[in-house]
Amino acid sequence: MKIGIIGATGKSGQKLTTEAIERGVDVTAIVRDVSKLTHSIKTIEKSILELTTEDIQQFDVVINTFAAPLTDADQYLVIGKHLISIFKDVSTRLIVIGGAGRLFVDEAATMQVFDTPDFPDFLVPSSKKQYASYLELKASSINWTYVSPSAFFDPEGERTGNYLVGNDHLIFNSTGESYVSYADLAVAIIDAAVNGTYIGTAITVVGEK
Repeated sequence: MKIGIIGATGKSGQKLTTEAIERGVDVTAIVRDVSKLTHSIKTIEKSILELTTEDIQQFDVVINTFAAPLTDADQYLVIGKHLISIFKDVSTRLIVIGGAGRLFVDEAATMQVFDTPDFPDFLVPSSKKQYASYLELKASSINWTYVSPSAFFDPEGERTGNYLVGNDHLIFNSTGESYVSYADLAVAIIDAAVNGTYIGTAITVVGEK
C-alpha cells in the first residue's frame, strides 16, 4: 500500500509517519520543507494548494493533517475545496483529520461541542470553518473519510493500541474521559487506511491513557 501524508513534519504527521513505517507501509511525506523531516522517506515538497491530481493519483490513500492558524480559519474551506477538486477524478482515498467541535453531545443531536458553554471562544471560528469544510467533503463525490479526535487530543500521550470508534457523537473511554493520544489516533487512522474501513464516513476515536 502507498500512503501520502500531508504535513508529515507536524505533530500528527510525525506519529502517522512513524506508525506507517513500522508497519511496512510505503510512505511519502508531502511537506513544504523536507529539511524538517526526521525520517528518510520519499517526499513531495509542495504546499497543499500546489498539489495536483498527478501528484496524488499514485497513492492508495492520502492523509491530510493540515491545521489552519487560528487567525486564518478560512483556510479550511480554501484547502478543502482544492483537495476535492484534485481528488474528484481518481480512486485515491482522502482521509482528513478534523476537529472534535463537530461532534454532538446530546442524544437528539441538537448541540455540537463547539456550541457548548465550556468550549473556548477563541476556537469557535476555526471549529465552525472545519465543520463547514467537512460538510463540503461529505457532499462531494470523492473517496473520503473524516476523522475527529476526542475532546482532549494529547500530543504527549502514549501509544496503547487500544481505541474505540464512534461516528457523530462525542464518545468516552473506560474512565469516562473523551481522550485520545496523537499516537493512538495514528494507530486508528493507519488501521482504517490499510483495512479499507470507514470509507465515505465521518468517525471519531477515543483511547485509553
